[in-house]
Formats: sequence, structure tokens, C-alpha cells
Amino acid sequence: MTEVLFYHLQDTALENVLPPLLEKSLERGWRVVVQSTSQERTEALDAHLWTYREDSFLPHATFRAGDAQDQPIVLAVEEGNPNRANVRFLIDNAALPADSHTYERMVLVFNGDDADALAAARGAWTDCKARGFDVTYWQTDERGRWRRRE
Repeated sequence: MTEVLFYHLQDTALENVLPPLLEKSLERGWRVVVQSTSQERTEALDAHLWTYREDSFLPHATFRAGDAQDQPIVLAVEEGNPNRANVRFLIDNAALPADSHTYERMVLVFNGDDADALAAARGAWTDCKARGFDVTYWQTDERGRWRRRE
């Protein structure tokens, strides 16, 4: 069964949160697709993942790369699973893909200060529950660590 984690961003940018989550995914041996809603966002994330920290390396490519199928992380704008990922991150209100059920885990990261993002996340939550997915909600605590909320 697909597990869907909803990460509620508060007072922090996606650029601060996404790299550590991707690192943890790679540590677990997972392949990842990160789906945004625009080519500009994909290009900005591509540049950011190369430079976000001096002592880190996140091997990745965009969906346009000729060797995307070989990459552990692919940044995409559209549906599809170019690298046979078992985890899919959805950012910037990207919609649940038609093949949601084929992933072990999906991670929906949304900005809780944005009314449209909040509405989209609520709609996705309802959709995931209706599909029988195992859904959990995560929020940062006062020290900035992710905590599961009921």
C-alpha cells in the first residue's frame, strides 16, 4: 500500500527542507522523483541541489537529461517515472499522479501559509484516504524537527 506523508511547511522555505529529505531517501536506498509545476522551478531546484551545502552531494538530473533513467533523483514537471523511483515528492501544488498506487511512498510538501496550497493539500488528503492510502501529517516542532501529528 502506498504511504503518503504530508509535510506542512511553516516559516521555512522548501529549499531548506527538501535536501535533507532527499538525503534520507537516498540513505534508505530509494530512487526519487521530485515533481513541481513549472520548468523554472525545476531549473532553480537543479541549481540549488548542487550548491545548497558545501559538504554534501545529491546526485540528480532533470527529466530532460539523456540519462535520467540512471539517476537516483529526477526533477520533473510532468507525470511519469523516468528512473523507476519508489518515492515521489510533490511540491508547488503538483497533483497526485495517475500512477500514485505504484509508489511505496509519496511525500506532499506544502506551504501552510498559502491558502491555495492548503486547499490543494486538503483535497489531496481526501483523495488519498478515498484510495485507501496510508496517510500521515507532519509538522515541525519548536526546535524545527519534523513530528507526526494526529
